[in-house]
Amino acid sequence: MTAAAPPGVSTRKSAIARRQLAENPARIGAHGPWTRGLHADTCHLLYRLGLRAGQLCNASLQESGLRLRHYALLRFLATSKCALQHELSARLGYDPSAIVGLIDDPEQLGFVEHRPAPDDRRSRIVAATEDGRAFLRATDEAVLQATNELLGPLEPAERETVQALLLRITEAGLT
Repeated sequence: MTAAAPPGVSTRKSAIARRQLAENPARIGAHGPWTRGLHADTCHLLYRLGLRAGQLCNASLQESGLRLRHYALLRFLATSKCALQHELSARLGYDPSAIVGLIDDPEQLGFVEHRPAPDDRRSRIVAATEDGRAFLRATDEAVLQATNELLGPLEPAERETVQALLLRITEAGLT
């Protein structure tokens, strides 16, 4: 049997570690038992953040019957005149085999049109309808609230930095 530590030692070390971590969050992974913890793994953190973002946004869109992936499709189409179906796969980062299924739900609601391309009947053009644009205007506030909840712990300047860094990573790695 090992001797017990003097009273308060483990508590004192924990308090010191918590204080140091609170003062300098960059220390995560630098020392101590969390060195190999999941919170030191950037991929895991981004994965968890993505899951949480999806949960919050899907909850904000729940009444419409659409999900974040549909919102992203409509947002992309609203900022462009139209897109070839095969382009959507690359632009949105979805598997090409999933694009038809992604288009189906908003198409059934009248939010997108799906028609043959005039110059190549084998290609299909997808475009947002006026109802689709109206849906975006009606749901933008709910999605913004979900984003604000997700980024709540950050100051406005930090939010801008996160947005800029995510955009830079996305543009470099998802094209």
